[in-house]
Amino acid sequence: MTEPSMQHLPEVVDRETWRAARLALLEREKAITRERDRVNADRRRLPMVRVEQEYVFDGLDGERTLLDLFDGREQLVVHHLMFGPDWDAACKSCSSAADQIPRLRQLHARRTSLVAISRAPIARIAPYRDRMGWDFPWLSSFRSSFNYDFHATLDDRVAPIELHHRTASDLEVHGTPWTGGPWEPSMNGEEVPGISVFLRVGDDVFHTYSTFGRGIEEFHHGYPWLDLTPLGRQEAWEEPAGRAEPLGRQVGGPGLRYPDEYDE
Repeated sequence: MTEPSMQHLPEVVDRETWRAARLALLEREKAITRERDRVNADRRRLPMVRVEQEYVFDGLDGERTLLDLFDGREQLVVHHLMFGPDWDAACKSCSSAADQIPRLRQLHARRTSLVAISRAPIARIAPYRDRMGWDFPWLSSFRSSFNYDFHATLDDRVAPIELHHRTASDLEVHGTPWTGGPWEPSMNGEEVPGISVFLRVGDDVFHTYSTFGRGIEEFHHGYPWLDLTPLGRQEAWEEPAGRAEPLGRQVGGPGLRYPDEYDE
């Protein structure tokens, strides 16, 4: 692994030239910020759906219902962390996202809880959580239909397919992200990374939002930090092309590892 050569790096200029270029980019950044504020406001205006089923999860301290996961707060964010029942470890990509979950006190101060939920039994989750040194709450939905009902596990034998909010008939037109073709029975059991949000009003729970795939990338691999840097995310699709190739793209490319397998 070598350092990028200067020929692949940004042009070297004087401070005033840099400032002019920065101001031009700032206009575009501010436009994105304003549009993000509008999108966030519209997200808050989304209607919500009452959760009628009482889901029970297995945690490190025993059984907990969906209502219990709020811990008395009004909002709950669920990280659908891909970890199948027969897997030895969680998904590497999901693990990279989970490795970015911060201390939760800023969420708690705003009456919001955050948990991870996977379909793996708690007996598999617990040692992997210890290995990674994580302390956020992590529950198993192995004994419930939660993953299927909220489309984090896809299996048309259990629940109708809904991939990135598209039904099986939609996918015949638009295709699945990984093949471009329609949903096929061989895909049953696919796990999907995502985030779902719930609101509690008294003892009533409502589902307000879910997002999948690139919808969760702001919480992934430290992407918001990497997007500020000249070498970016160090992935093959990025422009300028080839800039980070000498680094090996070990954060998000073919060399993706588990968080505890990287050299410092």
